[in-house]
Amino acid sequence: MKSISGKKFAKILEQNGWQLLRIQGSHHIYCKPGQTTRISVPIHGNKDLKVGLLRYLMKQASLSEDDLK
Repeated sequence: MKSISGKKFAKILEQNGWQLLRIQGSHHIYCKPGQTTRISVPIHGNKDLKVGLLRYLMKQASLSEDDLK
């Protein structure tokens, strides 16, 4: 799995129905209507997310690797 930036992952979340709830520092907090899960995406410029964190966020958002393309 190739890592992507926090900005790109945030755009993918928004395309899949997640809404930006608030921004706290450099972390963007997303929620999805009808779910209790909140996802915190660190956005540090165009710096890539580490693979372990990306997998964790994808699991929380119920996304697959195909959704990242």
